[in-house]
Amino acid sequence: MFNYFDVLLERPLALGQASHRPFDGWSLDERSPQVIESLLPIGEWLHRYYFRVTTDGWHHLPTDGSMLLVGSHNGGMIAPDTLMFMVDWFRQFGSARPVYGLMHPNVWMVPGYSRLTVEMGAIQAHPKMAIAALRRGAAVLVYPGGAEDLWRLHKERHRIHFAGRKGFIKLALREGVPIVPAISKGAHDTLIILADYYKELRQLHDWGMPWLFGFDPIVFPIYLGLPWGLAIGPLPNIPLPVPIHTRICAPIVFKRYGRAAALDRDYVNACYEEVVMRMQMELDRLVKGQNGAI
Repeated sequence: MFNYFDVLLERPLALGQASHRPFDGWSLDERSPQVIESLLPIGEWLHRYYFRVTTDGWHHLPTDGSMLLVGSHNGGMIAPDTLMFMVDWFRQFGSARPVYGLMHPNVWMVPGYSRLTVEMGAIQAHPKMAIAALRRGAAVLVYPGGAEDLWRLHKERHRIHFAGRKGFIKLALREGVPIVPAISKGAHDTLIILADYYKELRQLHDWGMPWLFGFDPIVFPIYLGLPWGLAIGPLPNIPLPVPIHTRICAPIVFKRYGRAAALDRDYVNACYEEVVMRMQMELDRLVKGQNGAI
């Protein structure tokens, strides 16, 4: 999902190796259908009245078994398309069918929030956890573009941007699971990202200026949005009530699977380009108001 994911996939941990504390994302057993059910009314209200979500393509999803759901992130830190995708999933399949979302370790630093996300199905963005979930027959949701995708410029809102990260391809090849793309339109209009000054700040850091709060933000956007008006930095925002359309695309099944395929750099690159191309084609169709491919 993020830039370290490719590296970690080459050296996956043993399932018991990581130290585990409650609600730190290192367990699959803390997902709570009861908590999901209790929060669904709020999600349903946001889905129906605030974001006025429309959706199609759910017939493409296998009725059971493991799969890798690959999405393009939109809308800043809140990522409303991801939240609405989860509401759609629970509306389609109920809270019992397991779906896990890979989430960046920095999220677990937020007190209280980490427990809620874990109970909703969030797990650490590490191959160990993704592999464990897939081998349980669950769906795993991954956003390869990470923060760069979340905070890409508004003029690039209709572009699939995975930043060249191919860990999800290697994961699918090793575990022999299909990739099911999920795209959306509208969520990147819930704020207006004007610029990203990360490169300039990175240069200042290289010259000796310390990072604010001691961590590398990966991106440093300037955007227009609620509640700040003009915001500087990757601050959380209140999404504008813009309609969102979510589309589930046909599964992508590759010709070769297995460890040898995952270690074949040229083959991995070709699979990556195929996924990006097919998702971009479907996003272009969605933006033009055309129906999805059958």
